[in-house]
Amino acid sequence: MWIVYSLLSAIFAALVAIFGKIGLAKLDANSATAIRAIVMAIFTTLVVFFQGKFSEVSKILEDKRALLFIVFSGIAGALSWIFYFTAIKTGKVAEVSVLDKTSAVMAAILAFLILGEKINKTSILGLALMTIGAILVVLK
Repeated sequence: MWIVYSLLSAIFAALVAIFGKIGLAKLDANSATAIRAIVMAIFTTLVVFFQGKFSEVSKILEDKRALLFIVFSGIAGALSWIFYFTAIKTGKVAEVSVLDKTSAVMAAILAFLILGEKINKTSILGLALMTIGAILVVLK
């Protein structure tokens, strides 16, 4: 099922790029990012509420280590959005979004170094091809 969720994430991430580019035409990127964050907070809170999982929030708040890393993730996500929307405001969506997706390569490397996840030869080849592909897309 993770493959389906991953592909759905990719589809909606593509829509973020397109809608973001259109929406940023005459706006400050950071202010627009703040509005986007508010909309996302409201939307995801409603999802959790309607799933009947609001009690899970207290479990997260009780687990200090988990909470710390969720806060770190939130800060990293906010910085990612700020830089992404700033880049997309002035750059081409195709180029910015491809470079942004090199985060997958970086995540795989960090997962190997920090989490001890295994990377096999096929994965290394795929990561190298992703990197080469990103370089080719942005070369002028």
